[in-house]
Amino acid sequence: MTTYFDPPRFAVREAVSRALAEDLAPLGDLAASLLDPETTTAARFDAREAGRLAGTLCAEEAFAQIDPRIEVSWVLRDGDVVEQGDTIGWVRGRLAPILTAERTALNFLGHLSGVASLTATYVEAAAAGGSAQVWDTRKTTPGLRTLEKAAVRAGGGRNHRGNLSDWAMIKDNHLTGLGISDAVRRCLDLWPGRTVHVECDRIEQMVEAIRAGATAVLLDNMDPPEIVECVAAARRLESEEGRRALLEVSGNVTLETIAAYSATGVDHISIGRMTKSAPTLDIGLDIGADPSI
Repeated sequence: MTTYFDPPRFAVREAVSRALAEDLAPLGDLAASLLDPETTTAARFDAREAGRLAGTLCAEEAFAQIDPRIEVSWVLRDGDVVEQGDTIGWVRGRLAPILTAERTALNFLGHLSGVASLTATYVEAAAAGGSAQVWDTRKTTPGLRTLEKAAVRAGGGRNHRGNLSDWAMIKDNHLTGLGISDAVRRCLDLWPGRTVHVECDRIEQMVEAIRAGATAVLLDNMDPPEIVECVAAARRLESEEGRRALLEVSGNVTLETIAAYSATGVDHISIGRMTKSAPTLDIGLDIGADPSI
């Protein structure tokens, strides 16, 4: 089974541990403590709306941290399309710990599936116009970045840099008192082999960045006709000077306009909304459901 959609296990354990602590400190699950500790049950994860699934590792981890004896089995896995009414998976074990872990498991499953679902919508819309890949950004929920970026992958998107040390991204504020060419050359000297990415809001800046050796350029807040001009200029530089840089579009891209941007010939379109504003996918856990159905 592929692990491409899975976040790092250590990140899953840490995030789930923090989430459970929010629910259980200082006295534990008061209502669950009223139940017979040996009562067992089966429960079914149900999709209450259509979307794309992500976050199953986090849901598993929530139950495992509360009671390692709880069994979780999946009918669908991260990256799968879900339809309203689909059975996603099963939970079997003691009722009290299942109820204790239920909300944490559903919070992760619903949030990350929401990220994957919105990503899939943008990916589909971009494909209607061209071949540009959809990138995420660092606009993520603090502490959940690796989980949300895994959900983006589950939705068919691709990951931009994970953090500030992944590669050097030179934005307009970095250029105060420092020219594009000097900034690029210093990056290439200090961190050889790292991606050097320059934000540009004019075609002249893009040309300067590519000629200086930038690995990628971000074409910021430009409309599609301006992007077409930039793509043509970048292709001329590649043909005449052998300089190839990845071309990224960012800013003011919507579901209604992403196809037009994709049609310009850029390599990537970055969308912050996929992680910072994704609605939760409605997934429920039905306690006492018959696993033979």
